Amino acid sequence: MVKEVEPILQTTELSKYFPVKRGLNPFSKSKTFVRAVDQVSMTMWKGSTIAVVGESGCGKTTLARTIALLTKPTNGDVVFNGKSIVNGKTDLRLLYRDLQMVFQDPESSLDPNIKVGNTIGEPLEGLMGWGKEEVANAVEKSLAAVGLPPDCVDRLPGQLSGGQKQRVAIARAISPQPKLVILDEPTSALDASVQAQILRLLLQLQKDYTLSYMLITHNIAVAEYLSDFMAVMYSGNIVEYGLTEEIMAKPRHPYTIALIASAPIANPWKRNLLQVEIRGEVPSAINPPPGCKFNPRCPYAEGICTREIPKLQEVSPGHLVACHFVEKTA
Repeated sequence: MVKEVEPILQTTELSKYFPVKRGLNPFSKSKTFVRAVDQVSMTMWKGSTIAVVGESGCGKTTLARTIALLTKPTNGDVVFNGKSIVNGKTDLRLLYRDLQMVFQDPESSLDPNIKVGNTIGEPLEGLMGWGKEEVANAVEKSLAAVGLPPDCVDRLPGQLSGGQKQRVAIARAISPQPKLVILDEPTSALDASVQAQILRLLLQLQKDYTLSYMLITHNIAVAEYLSDFMAVMYSGNIVEYGLTEEIMAKPRHPYTIALIASAPIANPWKRNLLQVEIRGEVPSAINPPPGCKFNPRCPYAEGICTREIPKLQEVSPGHLVACHFVEKTA
């Protein structure tokens, strides 16, 4: 099925390093780098949802912001809708017609002094070049699509609940009818009951508008519910990639196994079936350990793990794992 669908997004050895000066001298030329995203290669298919999951600080949001060119890549390539967008010649206005982002916290992503109608409408004027009547119609349709009443156009964000604010953020993202929407922890700032409403809304919008989603989340349950594919990140690298259903049923990387095992499960008969404990701390992004970055915390690590960086290898059709001893988790 996947091979019959065109890719909407491909990254090739995409990296983002942030320079850090050593010492107290602000004019010092001695620099090290935070390797927030380190040679990430993956493919996303049209009409699907890929969840990028991992612990806080693993590079998920930086990956999303780099793909969206909100921060400039250090190395590598991003091909969106068949065209490279990191060559410096990309028309950002055209790009953002087709690529939109919903940020984690609607409190900070919505201007408290701008009414909802203008929040949704201004991007349409700037990106699409539409007139007032076209913009007004689009705003009305976008509000209706996310389940908000028409009178919301005259409200300020401070007059809305947290769930309503996130609906406005989603309405703003879908109003240009983009091909890809990046969702950065879209429910983490919301109550549990509101989270369920937003997740159902996202699924319905995907069906109605034929959207592709990239979901950034640390919540395994949200990733399982919303996504078709899953990419597991650890310390700036993708360590496992494949169909969400397959990864949830049979994770193969030791980190993925531990990550899924740590997620709360309602069914007591299914709890703690995966007994892998993550010991130690997340490695420094400035001075990562040699070889596999997970080796100091991995129960299967041997000498080769401290010397060689494992490459993603196919363990079953479409299921890729970066581990020297992946046969031990079979």
